[in-house]
Amino acid sequence: MAPKVLVSDKLSETAVQIFRDRGIDVDFLPDLGKDKDKLLEAIGQYDGLAIRSATKVTEKILEAATNLKVVGRAGIGVDNVDIPAASKKGVIVMNTPFGNSITTAEHAIAMMMAAARQIPEANASTHAGKWEKSRFMGVELTAKTLGLIGCGNIGSIVADRAIGLKMKVLAYDPFLSQERADKLGVTKVELDELLPKADFITLHVPMTEKTANILSKDALAKTKKGVRIVNCARGGLVDEEALAELLKSGHVAAAAFDVFAVEPAKENILFNLPNVVCTPHLGASTTEAQENVALQVAEQMSDYLMTGAVTNAINMPSITAEEAKVMGPWIKLAGHVGSFIGQMTDEPIKAINILYDGVASDMNTAALNASAIAGVLKEVIAEVNMVSAPVIAKERGIAISTTTQGKSGIFDGYIKMTVVTDKRERSIAGTVFSDGKPRFIQIKGINIDAEIGEHMLYTTNRDVPGIIGALGAAMGAHGVNIANFTLGRTKAGEDAIALMYLDQPMPAHVVEELEKTGLFQQVRPLEFEIA
Repeated sequence: MAPKVLVSDKLSETAVQIFRDRGIDVDFLPDLGKDKDKLLEAIGQYDGLAIRSATKVTEKILEAATNLKVVGRAGIGVDNVDIPAASKKGVIVMNTPFGNSITTAEHAIAMMMAAARQIPEANASTHAGKWEKSRFMGVELTAKTLGLIGCGNIGSIVADRAIGLKMKVLAYDPFLSQERADKLGVTKVELDELLPKADFITLHVPMTEKTANILSKDALAKTKKGVRIVNCARGGLVDEEALAELLKSGHVAAAAFDVFAVEPAKENILFNLPNVVCTPHLGASTTEAQENVALQVAEQMSDYLMTGAVTNAINMPSITAEEAKVMGPWIKLAGHVGSFIGQMTDEPIKAINILYDGVASDMNTAALNASAIAGVLKEVIAEVNMVSAPVIAKERGIAISTTTQGKSGIFDGYIKMTVVTDKRERSIAGTVFSDGKPRFIQIKGINIDAEIGEHMLYTTNRDVPGIIGALGAAMGAHGVNIANFTLGRTKAGEDAIALMYLDQPMPAHVVEELEKTGLFQQVRPLEFEIA
């Protein structure tokens, strides 16, 4: 019996035909996704569900989807899909992470030009019959300096277009290697160097804990007088109130925003300012982009339903069903190992070296690699998944190497990751015990046995008396409960580490209190996805 797919949002007829051509029974009901009751009633008969943003795939919908095997989202955002509920039900969620890149980059360039030449205001004035030629004095892009905040997939396209316009491009991106910067023709800088030098600033980063409010009031104050700021990435990257004040004072000459902190943006402090260009989140809104992602999602879903091949899955590695049973805990371990290093590394990564020992060396190391690399990158790229991670690492010039070896120690197998930056090498190793639970077994060459929890605290120090007491006293004084406490050292009186599994997130003020004791070289809270 042929698999059956429901298309519940507006996909092109060409995309729908792909399903038919691949032998899949498809129902094209583009308005059904807006009616949650009718969708709930119908979903039980389908193996696949192809959507855009209108259909909300909730836990309730998934509970009723008794035959559903895959959800395909035409586009990158999957906020309208309950990923944990889908994972629990064994439903694969796919997206099309690179289909909108050119369109979004072109919109950023268009917004930059509109801000440079005051095109929307001049258009309105001319339509009103005013002919205010002397009022609209713009600036050229040629020979100006563009500051890119984020130089990944979209940012690198913007850089290429800007260089074609004879602009000088400065790029701030913690994961941009010097080799990649040289290839793109951009100058790699720190944020504090970019801000006072850029005539134009455009943002191309995801919304994460590290990037939220990256152009804060203090950062905006460091910008060059007359700067023009473009944001076609995510709302909340810029302090809108501080920007509005600087636009009114003339320090910021103009701004062009496609995204806002609260959307849909029916009102905003930036609205109606004469030197601000606004569009309603149009970054991906071109005929070509919408067609591309529709065709991609139809191909991906067809491949999975007909052959079992998995592409661009958010919640599943690219492995066979047989491999998944054995590899599940090791996939999680690889992600935790990568996440540990990703949270500890603040400078650009040049290389990632992964060693697989013993039983781990006989597994699908490509899938393990993908999980480990995704763990590293997710700290700065929210949308990264196991399929896109190797591609993004390659784009950013990060060299990936893999080594396998037979059983070499007391463990049946382990995974060891080493990350190389211009400043240091950092390594961590982990294994999976017979209970199926991942453990960290070595950090910085120091042997430990640490259970991995959602909330953890990592410290480094000299091996001196008083460390355990200081940590225990600080936690006790602020009501932070320690579930597991692991210590390790090179030798007496030398380098030592502590890794604690906590019952709740580590408060920032407690971290500051520990840092002020002078006992620790590093005090770093860590968070891991355990589910």
